[in-house]
Amino acid sequence: MKLSLSKKSSHHDFVNLHNTGLTDRKSSLNLFGKIFEEAGPLGKGITVGKVQVSLSTLDRSTSTSIFGILESRARNADNSPEGLSKLTNEVCLALLRRSDEWTAACSDSQWFGQDDGGKAESLFNDWSNIEAAKFEKEYIPAPGTDESSSGATNIVVSIVVEIQGDTTKFEGAGFSLSGTKEILSSIAANCLVDEGYCLNAAEVFWTPSDRNEILSSTDLIV
Repeated sequence: MKLSLSKKSSHHDFVNLHNTGLTDRKSSLNLFGKIFEEAGPLGKGITVGKVQVSLSTLDRSTSTSIFGILESRARNADNSPEGLSKLTNEVCLALLRRSDEWTAACSDSQWFGQDDGGKAESLFNDWSNIEAAKFEKEYIPAPGTDESSSGATNIVVSIVVEIQGDTTKFEGAGFSLSGTKEILSSIAANCLVDEGYCLNAAEVFWTPSDRNEILSSTDLIV
């Protein structure tokens, strides 16, 4: 199992959030071969998926803000199957509870057969590295750090997962509010299946880095 729940300091030119949603990868699958895959609790094979959500928030300094929640989860990261699934679930729920702050979203996914588990892990690593490369450094405030707030900002949260089966939804983020909610709800629910053992890996990134950094709408490539 892998876990990287971390906050990154951004270089704004690298932020790339677009509103095109998912390119449907399933049409390119060898459906005949998929028939012979053994089904698990979440269906057949392995799915690697990612979703990015941009929010506009006024609340930056409290423990209940999206910043406070992500920082707390990063400091208390637990890389056990149960801990990884719980953290992924909590990040998705935190985003869902702030749907009135959303400004844009996008998602993508690719399905692999069980025999291609190595390819699935490679794609997960590639997508995670692409997100990590957008940021200059990791920054997580120490517990009790008194950070001042610079007011309103955009924040981009990126979730990359490798999850067993083919039932987790990734199609439609950015096309509609309901579609984005459905994706986050699907990830939140499915990552808890089988006590978290269906979630092979997950990484969460967010920007801006600290309470004094501001990400404006012009910094987002939409």
